[in-house]
Amino acid sequence: MTFSVPEKPTLDGIEEKWSKNWEKSGVFTFREDDTTSPIFSIDTPPPTVSGSLHAGHVLSYTHTDIMARFKRMTGHNVFYPMGWDDNGLPTERRVQNYYGIACDPSISYVPTFVPTPPTDANAKPLPISRTNFVNACQKLTQEDEQAFEKLWRTLGLSVDWSKTYTTIGQRAQRVSQLSFIRLFKEGALYHGESPTLWDVDFQSAVSQAELEDKEEDGLFYSINFSLAGTSDQVEIQTTRPELLASCVALVANPKDPRYQSLFGKFAITPLFEVEVPILAHPLAEIDKGSGIAMICTFGDLTDVLWWKELNLALRPTIDRRGRLASIDFSDERFPSKNPNSANAFYSEIEGKTTKTARTTIAKTLEVHGFFHDQPKKVRHSVKYFEKGDKPLEVVTSWQWYIRTLAHKERLLELGKELHWNPPYMKVRYDNWVNGLASDWNISRQRYFGIPIPVWYPIDDEGQIDRLSPILPEEDELPIDPFQDTPSGYDPGQRGEKGGFIGDYDVMDTWATSSLTPQIASGWEENSDLFKRLFPMDLRPQGQDIIRTWLFYTILRSYLSEDRLPWKNTVISGFVLDPDRKKMSKSKGNVVTPMPLIEKHGADALRYWAANGRPGVDTAADENSMKIGRRLAIKVLNASKFALAIAASELDVQGVSEVELSPIDEAVIRDLEGVVANATKSLDSLDHTRGLEATETFFWSFCDNYLELIKIRAYGTSEQGVTFTTSQTLSARITALAVINTSLRLLAPYLPFATEEVWSWFESGSVHSQDWPNDLTIMDTAKAYLGKLTSPEATLKTGEANQIETSAIYQVLSKVRRAKSEAKTSMKSPVSKLKIVGSSSIIRNFELAKNDLMVALVTNQINLVNNEDQADLEVEIELAPR
Repeated sequence: MTFSVPEKPTLDGIEEKWSKNWEKSGVFTFREDDTTSPIFSIDTPPPTVSGSLHAGHVLSYTHTDIMARFKRMTGHNVFYPMGWDDNGLPTERRVQNYYGIACDPSISYVPTFVPTPPTDANAKPLPISRTNFVNACQKLTQEDEQAFEKLWRTLGLSVDWSKTYTTIGQRAQRVSQLSFIRLFKEGALYHGESPTLWDVDFQSAVSQAELEDKEEDGLFYSINFSLAGTSDQVEIQTTRPELLASCVALVANPKDPRYQSLFGKFAITPLFEVEVPILAHPLAEIDKGSGIAMICTFGDLTDVLWWKELNLALRPTIDRRGRLASIDFSDERFPSKNPNSANAFYSEIEGKTTKTARTTIAKTLEVHGFFHDQPKKVRHSVKYFEKGDKPLEVVTSWQWYIRTLAHKERLLELGKELHWNPPYMKVRYDNWVNGLASDWNISRQRYFGIPIPVWYPIDDEGQIDRLSPILPEEDELPIDPFQDTPSGYDPGQRGEKGGFIGDYDVMDTWATSSLTPQIASGWEENSDLFKRLFPMDLRPQGQDIIRTWLFYTILRSYLSEDRLPWKNTVISGFVLDPDRKKMSKSKGNVVTPMPLIEKHGADALRYWAANGRPGVDTAADENSMKIGRRLAIKVLNASKFALAIAASELDVQGVSEVELSPIDEAVIRDLEGVVANATKSLDSLDHTRGLEATETFFWSFCDNYLELIKIRAYGTSEQGVTFTTSQTLSARITALAVINTSLRLLAPYLPFATEEVWSWFESGSVHSQDWPNDLTIMDTAKAYLGKLTSPEATLKTGEANQIETSAIYQVLSKVRRAKSEAKTSMKSPVSKLKIVGSSSIIRNFELAKNDLMVALVTNQINLVNNEDQADLEVEIELAPR
């Protein structure tokens, strides 16, 4: 039996070597025409293409790839696509900063414009047309996608790259717009004008799932309101005095005895002299501030709730820029008792940001004696868009919503049906669903995204009729209403009286990402494929997007299919920096993967990731990566050693039967247990336990078994011990069978090193081999016996049930330690070795005595049977130097 083992095995360059080979051979391609093999389908997270990947991505995507490779080896036809989430606010922000541009839809398209990074970092952004801006987004995201793909290939993701999709691509646009239209026709989606959380930087609406609470320092202002028709006053406390002009009521808890006599009466706003009612509502907190608050339109979401439930007036003062809008107190919406004075006061804050206006109006209130008390410092929670830098405002605008609140009970039931790993992550889903306070706003006032597929008629007076949207036919999709013309109209009627106008908004990126199972599996395009793939088997993802990606995907699947989109979900923990602090770009402690791969190798990085359990935070620990690299190197070197032994000369003439030596059979039985353990672990999506079982065995095999049998395997004689040809062959075929099986067990974790070694002595890819079966390892040994001798040779098993490898390995370890402490060579003789133990322990050493003698370099092993000796006792005397 001949092998093609390199003289000096190395990990250098194997990522590029085998990535190219896998791509050429198509070993990871999903076989769409295979209708007999069971399918394992993965809803792979499409990473956001707005910068660079980090160690957190490596962690979760490696976990997924381990399962994909395992399932492929267990006979599954694995559907493992890759998507790129390339639209949305983060992408636009990156493009704006990278190219120094800003979108202005009023500017005409310039076909010759080519976006390039600015030479002056302080230059003002260059305004360009919407079409030019979208083209710039596509250009940069395509470059990012290429970089992402290079990293994923270098990491060894066994993705079927022919199934790649983008969330801005034609396929995604058609699926998203088709779903939109069907939901609208079914009444599950609606258009309405209502108060909306608004990011003043991104100039877009934000949904509840995208909020982030930040603790900030502020001031509590105590302000006196006059009671209408009396000389009395009532004190309110607020952190936002700049909203006084938008005050529509005062509110207190109906059980608060201090204000029982005021309910139904009116107060007068300071400075602006607008009469507002004093009302009762149970959400008013008795122990917060003075117990009575002003309701403004709008300061926060509680204002919105009060405004709706109490049917109050609408007096908006904050515009979409986050500044105080222009208003007139002679307007019927702002009925001041003294319009001229009110306008004069308001002019001091008009056009200013809310922060500046707050300071200005506070000084005015103090000067005119409206402070009840001096402001007090307060630490309070302020809502932000999770990717924004300024507090959110609440503005009134037209938005598209998917009905969500009506389905909370069914969504909770679906959460129970889903298999969660780890199980405790389900509570995050339950808490989110139970805490929902609004329907899902899916429209965004941005440019690079999937267009809302709607036009609106313009009446003869030039008014847009937003309540009568014009929808395209399904076979017309995808469309861009900003450029395309609805049926029955001419392009020249765009924006004209009696004509039409396209919806300028795009869908929230989650409105598309929530359809990744449908996009990837051929929904409404390949019905046969969709039936075979949906619901998918696995959704891997991060814990931070349970409330968004996981929840929204379940919602969309329920609305269109009335079932879960997948059977299992595996939730990753966070990746921490080496000091176990959460990584963030703002802290500058983000660990990027490519330098780590260049330093330690892809298999080492995968090893680190594989040791991170689902749901558990994992530090980016280079020590773990170093261990992973040592393991990968050990795979190369131990395999070379075993193959070199097997290939060495041996006279096998006339050998027709080989009896497996007891220690060899015991090792095979140990490995059978490891295979059963690893298989059970991976079947239950526990990749870490599977690695632990395999790695522990493999290190012991290399450090103990190979050292124990190498003299016998070479067929030489030492310490007066002579081995038969049968005993030598037993050692060789055992080593080969264990290497073969271990490579297959380690292949999902260390795909490059295992593939490299497999190519030295076997055909095909290790990743297309059958996963080891605990009942077939002995068959592997028999097959190697046939190759080393003749196909007719038989293998006889014997006394494995009478030997335990752990006791033998314990003695090996003790002798090695003794030699190490004596600072002598491992080849130095042992003059005396006494082993004391019970008869069952001593039996181990009787069966392995010859291997021990040559391995430990000793002429005598004294075995003492003592039934009273519960533990193994070893006495070692080294030969004098």
